[in-house]
Formats: sequence, structure tokens, C-alpha cells
Amino acid sequence: MERREFIKSTALGTVGLGATNLAAAPARPAAAQAPTPKILIAGGGYGTTFIKYMAELTGKSRPKICYLPTASASSEVNPTRWYENCAPLDIIPSVQRSFIASTRMDQTWEEALLSVDGIVVSGGNTLNQQVIWKAHGIDEVLRKAWNQGIVLGGASAGSLCWFDEGTTDSRPIELTKVECLGFIEGSHSPHYSSEEARRPDYHRMILSGELKPGYACDNNAGIYFEGTEVRRVVHTRDDAKVYYVSVQSGEIVEEELAAEMIE
Repeated sequence: MERREFIKSTALGTVGLGATNLAAAPARPAAAQAPTPKILIAGGGYGTTFIKYMAELTGKSRPKICYLPTASASSEVNPTRWYENCAPLDIIPSVQRSFIASTRMDQTWEEALLSVDGIVVSGGNTLNQQVIWKAHGIDEVLRKAWNQGIVLGGASAGSLCWFDEGTTDSRPIELTKVECLGFIEGSHSPHYSSEEARRPDYHRMILSGELKPGYACDNNAGIYFEGTEVRRVVHTRDDAKVYYVSVQSGEIVEEELAAEMIE
């Protein structure tokens, strides 16, 4: 066979005696579908009903749900209430404190937080929470958890932490801006109608450009995000509402998002 003919026949899948049957070649296995990042927040009041919904979102029959009370300084009170709220549910609850000692914690943060199906973050001081997470590298572990499809969520500081920024009572005297993990674009205000300063201060900071437009949640109302998109708006009380707050023509606009009751 001439050299030119050999190169040509090889490119076409033939060498010497006959053609290779390309159609008979085994098909490549389909690429595994990437997990869906999921976050379920509430403006306040992440009780049994929200934990139950998170458990359903995991798709597991008896999911492992971990409580991360960094913002409350790992207070004993919150974990006690956590176990009480979990008691009626068919889940495996646990608590992962952030105030730890090497002699009492024999896992890395990744081993502890990536081995569960859902993570509920407590309320408390959001600013302290963010500083502690960054110091330990927990912020990066939580991003891995999110990308792996572990369901994340929480109320108050546990809802605010997933956004770019929002309003916080973590500093003295007045509500101020806090920068957070940035998994979800925009800003957030928890406790929107239950604390007197929340609504006017959120309006003021968005109108001035100090905060980006974003989502405001009353206590007992929340949002389920898939990736960064709103998938479902929910509440456990009829008058608990969720809003998207933005600026149009120099004025604050509140768009109420229709919420579904969960039980």
C-alpha cells in the first residue's frame, strides 16, 4: 500500500484487509448529572415544618441533618431546641459546634460537614459567624457542600449567610450591612415585618445603593432556591410573606411573591 493510501485509509478507519465498523463501537457512557445546589431559607422560625421540608428535599429516606450553631456561639439552648424540633421526624439529627478543641474533635470540617444530607445554620450574630467560618475555612466547605447537592438552609443569620449581603443587628446601636458567602446574588432581610427597624432600614439601604435589591422574608416564611433561582416560596402561617425589594424610577418597589403553605 502506498504511504498516501495508508494515511487516507487509516483516517477512514480502514487498514489493509477491511473497514472497521464504526457503528458497532460501544457507546460512551452518559456523563453523570451534576447535583443540584439547594438552599431553603426562612426569615425566622426554622422549626419542625421547615426541617421536614429540608429532609424531603434531600431525597433520602432517613436523611442526616446537621445543625451548625456558629452564630449563637454554639449555645447549649439552641441545640436542645434543635433536637426537640427534630424529634417528630424520621431523620438522623446532629450538631456540629464551631467552638471546638483539637482533643475533642477527631474529624476535619470536610469530614464532618460533607458526610450529611442537609445543614441547618442557626440564627444569631451573622458578622461573628462569617468571621469564624472564614478563619476555619468552613465557608469553603459549605460551598463544596452546596455544589455536591447537600441541602443548606436556616433562618435569620442562617438565611442571611447565603446571600451576597444584607441587614444585620450584629453591631452596636443600629442595623448595618454585612457581607456574606455570596452563593445567592443580591441582598436579604430576615424578620422583615416582625422587627420595627427591618423594613425601613432595608428600604433605605437599597434606595441609596448601599445594598443590592433582594429578598425579604417575614418570620415563618421562606424561599427554596435551586442553584440561584427561586423554585418555591413557602410559609407556615397565612400572613407570613416574602417580597422582592428593588428600586424602580427612584422609588422602592415591594413585589410580594405568592407563597404556598407547608405542613
